[in-house]
This record gives sequence, C-alpha cells and structure tokens, in this order.
Amino acid sequence: MRVVQLMVVGLFAASLHAAEPARKPNIIFVLADDAGYADIGPFGQRIIHTPTLDKLASEGMKLTRHYAGSPVCAPSRCVLITGKHPGHAFVRDNHEIGTWYSFQGQMPIPAAEPSIAAALKSAGYATAAFGKWGLGGVGSSGDPLQHGFDHFFGFNDQRHAHNYYPQYLVDDEGKFILMGNTNVSEKEGLSIAPGADPNDAASYANFIGRQYSPDLCNERALQFIRDHKDQPFFLYYPTTVPHLALQVPEDSLAEYKGKLDDKPYTGGNGYLPHQYPHAAYAAMITRMDRDIGKMVQLVKDLGLEGDTIFIFTSDNGAVFPLSGYDPVYFKSNDGLRGYKQDIYEGGILEPLVVTWKGHIPAGSTSARVTGFEDWLPTLLALAGATDAVPKGVDGISFAPTLLGGHQPERPFLYREFHGEGGQQAVRVGDWKLIHRDLLATKQKPAAPTTELYNLGSDPAEKENVAAAHPDVVARLQKIMDEQHTPSKEFPFPLLDK
Repeated sequence: MRVVQLMVVGLFAASLHAAEPARKPNIIFVLADDAGYADIGPFGQRIIHTPTLDKLASEGMKLTRHYAGSPVCAPSRCVLITGKHPGHAFVRDNHEIGTWYSFQGQMPIPAAEPSIAAALKSAGYATAAFGKWGLGGVGSSGDPLQHGFDHFFGFNDQRHAHNYYPQYLVDDEGKFILMGNTNVSEKEGLSIAPGADPNDAASYANFIGRQYSPDLCNERALQFIRDHKDQPFFLYYPTTVPHLALQVPEDSLAEYKGKLDDKPYTGGNGYLPHQYPHAAYAAMITRMDRDIGKMVQLVKDLGLEGDTIFIFTSDNGAVFPLSGYDPVYFKSNDGLRGYKQDIYEGGILEPLVVTWKGHIPAGSTSARVTGFEDWLPTLLALAGATDAVPKGVDGISFAPTLLGGHQPERPFLYREFHGEGGQQAVRVGDWKLIHRDLLATKQKPAAPTTELYNLGSDPAEKENVAAAHPDVVARLQKIMDEQHTPSKEFPFPLLDK
C-alpha cells in the first residue's frame, strides 16, 4: 500500500511539473467585500449586470463550494493571507485597537505570521495590494508592507472604508489626499437634513465627493500591471465594493436609476443615505465588474493573457438587510441560510471564478470543497514554487482541480467565529456540524446548540438532524475538538481546554 501511495504522489508531482509554465503566471486576485453568493451573473444574479465576470466564468472555472475564512472581514482576510484556518489563525473576529479619540484600526497580525505575498515575493514576484487591508495599521506589525507587499494603496482601516469618498487613502506609509472630498462626512448614521425632501437629489448632495476611491485603486492597479509586465506579479485587489455605504458615481447609477423598485434610504440606521439604494447597490457591483474588465483588457493588450491567472471571490456573505441594502430583493444569497456574521452557508459560502487561458478548462465547474486557507499553497503550486510554502499552514492545494485533474475529497473544512455569541462549524463531505451561543454575555449565559445538516439534500440548512445521527455528530465533534487552539486575544472558555 505504501508503494502505491508513493507512486501516486510521484505521478501527481510529475503532472504538476509538466504543466509548469516557462514563465511563472501573474496572479490578479479580486476580493469583493460583502458580496453574496448570487450577487454576480455566473452564480445566478438576474438584476445586476456583470459582463466581465460572466465572460471570465465562461473562459475558466466556477467553484461552487468555496468558503471564506470567516463570516466577517478581518478574520476572513487573516485566513486568506496566512493560510491558517480560523482555529489556528491569529485574528478570529473584527477587533479594533485604541479608543474613540486615539483609534488605531484593527488588531494587527504579528510580523512572524506566514503570508501569501511574502511567499510569492520569495519566489520572484512583484507584489502589491490596492483596496482594503484591515489587518493592522500603518507602522504596526500588521502593516501590509511588513507582510510581503511591495506597495499598498487604499484603506488600511476597515472603519475608514465605510465611506467611498474619504478625505485620504493610505499610500504605502503616507497619506494620499483626495481633493474635493473634504465636505463628505465620514461619520456613520448620518441622515439627510431634518425636513429635507427625500425625493430631491439635492438632499443627498452633501454625501458625494469628487474622487471615488475604487476608481483611484483601479488606476493604481492598472499602472502596477504596466510597470511589471516583464516579470511575474501578484496583484491583490481587495475592493471595498459592495460593502455599505451605498455610494456610486452618477454615470454608473444611471444604468439602474428609475428602473428598479426603489425607495429612498434617508439615513438614521447606520451608514450614509442614498436616494436610490437598489440602483446604487446594483451600480456599485456593475462598476466593479467594469474595473475588473479594465484589468482584463490591459492584460490582453500586453500579450499576457496566457500568463495571467484571474481570481474573483468575496470575503464573506451578503450583509443582512441594513441601511437601504435589500438582499432579499436581489436574492443575494440564493436561498442559503444566514448572512454576514453567521456561520451558516449564507455567511461563508462564496462565489469563486478562476481563469487562466490555456491551463484551466474553459466553461468548467467544480464542486470540490475549498477554503481561503487553500489559496496560499494553491497559488504557489501554480507558480511552480511549492518549496516556498511556509510551515504551519492549514491549506490544501487545489491546483490539480483547477488544471482539470482529480483530487481526493477534502478531509474536512473547519470554521469558528468569536463574534455573535461564539460559533463553530466543521464540514466533512455533505455533513456540517454547527455549534452556536458558545460564549456567555452580560445578558445570558452560554447555551451551546448542536445542529447537524446534510448539505447534499438540505443546502439551505433547514432540517437539524443531529438527534438522528449521533455517530456523525461524535465523529465531527472530534475534529472540532482537535482543530480549535486557544487564543489569548479571542478566548473561548468552553473550548479552551
């Protein structure tokens, strides 16, 4: 049996070596912010237009069982960057540092943590990130410049990213001032003026600036591609779209304004107001799709299409109805249970499109279970640099799947989230075990639930069958117990044995 296993491993390594390109592939990794599973055309969206992503899906592969690292921003991105699942990752919830008068952004990841950018940099890649980081402020141990990125431009702090017309963006270690945005408030929860007409565009004029931050990030990304066309590059593009607030330039809004069932969101329930919230949400995603299209076209113009991998996914599921956003109207989660902040499928199952002309089979689909932790070893395998994979990561390369091959089923996929009362989940095959309410609060003691779902027959997680399958519960519980490690920063008293 051991000999057979060694032969299989040898054949697998040989196949990867045979597929290794003469030039290491460029990597453009687009990470949307709060996009639901069905917010793009390839995954069923019927209202919002995404022609670029539609075409990329037809030219590459859709992976239908891809899981974000967590149901909220920072811990999900930590899993992606470090290759560690959330039972081992350093950041396990959104956690801000400082006080209201000395705010320092999100908890920084330690400098010693593994990094997908640092690993690719060691393999000869130029690296840059344009968009939202959220894993440590400028000069901290979590600064992206401390984790393998040659350049960073955008929002270092998630809260700062709640306004698409900010007064500045972080530019490596400095600030890039956005002239014309100085009158746009960056406070949450502002409403239109008392007595103002909600149906008058003038009532919302104070919430619009001159420089739209995603446009600036896209310009920087295009320049980075031009500057590094002659060497392999890793372009991490964590756009803030479509995270609230609802803000988009008029030229994009015009495509949907007056064509959707809309009523004004005047503010007062978090985030900034908008006269046409449905149209704004749709326009934001379509504009993001247009910006991705600019990168795709530039790569083609430079003759790099066969040397470039395009990846699109989202950091967590669609947000619950909030501040004018209506996930039910757009069917953003395609009937999945839960939203952002939930460890149910609606909070962590994400759309994934991957294209690499001449290498990934066009128009293909895979139902292999994959997760954010898998990207670090996967991209290094595709780059022919598996020796650069850091020790201690949890990810499993799915490069063979992307290249049209076959792989054994993933042994398990583990998730935990310190927020919303404490949640824990593990998926093995079609079985998914969930525990909720693991943390005591001032309002109530911990009251753990045990929920078991068969996602093959019940993808919406409607029927808890834990009582009928105690053997499955016990088997998956053992994996949960093994995969959680205690965290001083995010303690789980019931789990930290």
